[in-house]
Amino acid sequence: MAPLERDSDEYLLVGGGLQNALVALALLERRPEARLCLIEREDQLGGNHTWCFHADDVPEQARELIEPLVVRRWPAHDVCFPRRRRRLASAYAALTSERLHHVVTARLARAPNARILRASVRELSPGRVVLDDGRELHAELVIDARGPEPSTQPAAGYQKFVGLELALSGRCAPELPVLMDATVPQLDGFRFMYVLPFEPDRVLIEDTYYSTSPELDVAALRERVLAYAAESGLRVGAVLREERGVLPIPSLPLRALSSARLVRAGYGGGLFHPTTGYSLPVALRFALFVAQRPARDALGPDYHRWRAAHERQAQFCLLLNRLLFGAFAPDDRYHVLERFYGLPESTIRRFYALDTHAADRARILCGRPPRGFSLRRLLAGGPPA
Repeated sequence: MAPLERDSDEYLLVGGGLQNALVALALLERRPEARLCLIEREDQLGGNHTWCFHADDVPEQARELIEPLVVRRWPAHDVCFPRRRRRLASAYAALTSERLHHVVTARLARAPNARILRASVRELSPGRVVLDDGRELHAELVIDARGPEPSTQPAAGYQKFVGLELALSGRCAPELPVLMDATVPQLDGFRFMYVLPFEPDRVLIEDTYYSTSPELDVAALRERVLAYAAESGLRVGAVLREERGVLPIPSLPLRALSSARLVRAGYGGGLFHPTTGYSLPVALRFALFVAQRPARDALGPDYHRWRAAHERQAQFCLLLNRLLFGAFAPDDRYHVLERFYGLPESTIRRFYALDTHAADRARILCGRPPRGFSLRRLLAGGPPA
C-alpha cells in the first residue's frame, strides 16, 4: 500500500462498509492510479453482514466489478404465504462481509496510491477529516458512508432480524433461497423467515419482522430460527455465525446534505431501498456515478439530477411504507406482500431494483386492496407503536 503520510488525497472514504467498498473498487477499476484513503475503525471491512441482490439490480457494465464479491448464485427463488406460493425465475446472489474484506483489501494493496487507515473519525467538513488522535486529512472529495445514526425524523416502523448461519448434519438444505416464508405465525407485525442455502450442508436463516417497535429480543429470535429449522427438516449440527439488525423504515424523505467536497452516502445518506432495506443496487449506482467523474466535479449539477431521480423512486416507496404500517393492523400486514407477489415478475424485479415505471406503480397501488386495508385506521394515524 501507499505510505500513510501525504499532503492530500483525491478521495477520503469514511466508513469501510458496502458503500465505500464499492466506491473504492469502482474508482480503481476506472483509474488504477487514483489517490484514495479508506478510513475504517474496525479490523474487518463490512462488519458482519450478508448482502443479496437480484440479477436485474446490477447493470451489465458493473458485473465484472461485482462478480469477485459474490459467494453464491441461485437461478431462481421462492416465496411462501398462506394463500400464495410462487417460484420466481429471477436469479439471486449473495455477498458476505468476509468476502468483501478479502477482495477490497487485496485490491487496495495492489493500487499504488490507495490505502486503508484504521482509525476513528472525530470531525468531518468539506474536503477535511479530523481523526480521534488529532491528525487532519485533506481531499478533493470526502464521502461519509458510516452506518445509520439515530434520527429525530419519524420512522413508519422498523425492519429487524436475527440470522443464524447453520452447519447441517447431512446435505439437507433446500436448493433455492426462500426470500419470504410468511406461513410462520405473524408476531410483532409482518413476520417472515428468510432462507439462504449456501451449501447443501450450510444455510443462513433469518427471522425478520416489519414492526412498529425497534425492540429486538435476540434470545427469543434465536430459538425461533432453530425451531423453524427443525420444523423444516433441517438437522442442525452447529451455529457458525449470528447477525442481527434493526433498521428504520422511513416515512419521509431522508435529506442528505452535501457540498462541493463532502457527501453523505450509504444507508445514512438515504441511498438504499426505503421499503425492502436492500442497499446494494443504489450503493452500486452511486459508486459508478462517482467513478465516472473527477473528484472535484463529482457533486456538481449531474449529481443533483442523479439524486433527484433516486428520490423520485424513493418517494413511491415512502408512500407504500406509510400504507403498510398505517392502513393495516400488525397481523394483517402480510396480506400486502401476498398480493404484491401476484404481480408480473417484471414489476417485482423493477421494484426491488428501485427502478419502477409508471405502469408498475399503477399495478402495485390499483385494484382491489389487500385484505385488512382500513382507511379509517390510516386516517387515524395507524396502529399504536
